[in-house]
Amino acid sequence: MADMRVKEPKGVQLDHISKIYKDPKTGNDFYAVHDVSLDIKPGSFVTLLGPSGCGKTTTLRMIAGFESPDEGEIYLGGEAINALTPNKRDTAMVFQSYALFPHYNVFDNVAYGLRLRGVSKPEIKQRVTDILALVELSGMEQRMTNQLSGGQQQRVALARALVVEPGVLLFDEPLSNLDAKLRVQMRTEIRRIQQALGITAIYVTHDQSEAMSISDQIILMKKGVIAQMGTPMEIYYHPNSEFVADFIGECNFLMGSAGVYANGTQQVLLPSGTATVQTDRQRPQGSECEIVVRPEAILIDDVGMLPCTVELSCFMGSYQNYHVRVGDTLVKITDNCPVNRKIYQVGDQAYISFDAACAHLL
Repeated sequence: MADMRVKEPKGVQLDHISKIYKDPKTGNDFYAVHDVSLDIKPGSFVTLLGPSGCGKTTTLRMIAGFESPDEGEIYLGGEAINALTPNKRDTAMVFQSYALFPHYNVFDNVAYGLRLRGVSKPEIKQRVTDILALVELSGMEQRMTNQLSGGQQQRVALARALVVEPGVLLFDEPLSNLDAKLRVQMRTEIRRIQQALGITAIYVTHDQSEAMSISDQIILMKKGVIAQMGTPMEIYYHPNSEFVADFIGECNFLMGSAGVYANGTQQVLLPSGTATVQTDRQRPQGSECEIVVRPEAILIDDVGMLPCTVELSCFMGSYQNYHVRVGDTLVKITDNCPVNRKIYQVGDQAYISFDAACAHLL
């Protein structure tokens, strides 16, 4: 690690970029990405997150140069790059399919980009050795890629991208071919390496837990536009819409009308009672509003805020999973560490409560 040379990381700016495709069925044009503007800081780890067809991969491919924006301009390190081919951009891509050369061994796969750039043999040997140590593949230089596990192949793909010392590292759903346990291990490795090198990384995934665990910033996309961007904590605790709240983790939604606002808290009148939510934006009394509250923020007890009937009670080891009915609304509860707590059974009457600071108002 001491020998790894780290270039100055570069920022990426997207200035009102759009990509238009033709629908093969209707023949009509549609925006795959529409008027997206972003400022990605040097050295940060940013994830483009969203469901299939939301425009995240198209956005990444425009940064890489595999697609051209129909509107807007892309800047890398302050330089406009729309006209540059992929090999002329200071980026490297880690693909979903790894895209390794099966007839090359590990060393030659990793060295490939350096040879194309005319780097001297001694420097290639040094840089490949250093990067294989960083991704924990030392001693595997002569192995053929078909002799490697999926996780090892992913490390080779990562080493091949890093060894050319790009200003920006791009990831297109790199872990989707791995099993669940290996995915968790590899995402931790990717984050470790990114932080060790201080490189700018832009990562595409549809897996919200992956995005939450590795990102400095998440950009959540929906139908070609940005639904919300922020830190994982901001997006989790302060979603700006039902779509965002529902996409990131599990959520409960309680519909009601605004009551009295005082000292940064808003009363919400629900069919089954009154709840209080912390908010910096006052809602007019009587207006419709929606409380968003996470399952782990809700307490179930014999006394409390809102009466409920238990419809599901399931022991999950580290928590008790409840589904309760509050008026007409189904509410999910994660009761962590239930070992010394009363366990409610199906049909029991109880109450739910939550702290005003643990709920969010849409």
